[in-house]
Amino acid sequence: MSLIDLNVLQTEPAEVYHGKAKENLSSHQLIDFMRCPLLYQRRRAGLVDEKESSAYFIGRAAHTRILEGLDVYEREFAVGGPINPATGKPFGNTTKKFLEWQEAQQKPVIPFDKAELISCMNSGVRQNPYACQLLEQGRAEGVVRATYRDLPSQIRIDWTNPEFGIVDLKTCDDLVWFESDARRYGYHQQLAFYQNVLGQVIGELVPVFIVAVEKKEPYRCGVWQLPSETLLLARGEIEAAIERLKIAKAEDRWITGYEELRMLTIV
Repeated sequence: MSLIDLNVLQTEPAEVYHGKAKENLSSHQLIDFMRCPLLYQRRRAGLVDEKESSAYFIGRAAHTRILEGLDVYEREFAVGGPINPATGKPFGNTTKKFLEWQEAQQKPVIPFDKAELISCMNSGVRQNPYACQLLEQGRAEGVVRATYRDLPSQIRIDWTNPEFGIVDLKTCDDLVWFESDARRYGYHQQLAFYQNVLGQVIGELVPVFIVAVEKKEPYRCGVWQLPSETLLLARGEIEAAIERLKIAKAEDRWITGYEELRMLTIV
């Protein structure tokens, strides 16, 4: 029996989803606020230069290749580049030939070396039986909007499996350090937000999984399920943050979180 009716998920381009972030709270906005209310507000006001890093771009492309398949990947990205007939090898990424080819594509370009990296990550995911099981059926990039703690909110789930629940794909440098990275970046808080916003629509809290794959040899892939106790604790943290956000908005007061004197104790 399915946990989730996939019809509750909306399909829309990423730029449309991000464009609606001004009216809807997202997990990334909330985590920004939890780290630094002032940064949250400055980003909301468009005062922070948001340039997409190379690592983020490759991660976004890898998500498309792994979750949405080769056809969508090649439709959304130009892969490769012109070949030098004299050498039989690709022109360098900074050469005139490559830059002219890049400009003609009218979509983001993934050079051969990065395309090979993404292909290896895709193969790494397919070698993990639990990842294959989670990604065997479902829908990529499903959008849900709902009122959560009296605030309009939105989520864009990497992968929704109707039988297993929410699946989030992460790329990382080394699986050995993934669990500490997950704590550092607040993945449990992000996914608790997903779980609870979806829960407002379907009336229950579904299981949550992370599929993580390395960006280097041997491109290992691991799968983690977030225990209900972890998600419950994270739910308390994000709901407390939402209440603080409401107060900050009402008072129009945006602090850094480091206004008071601290004691540095090194044991």
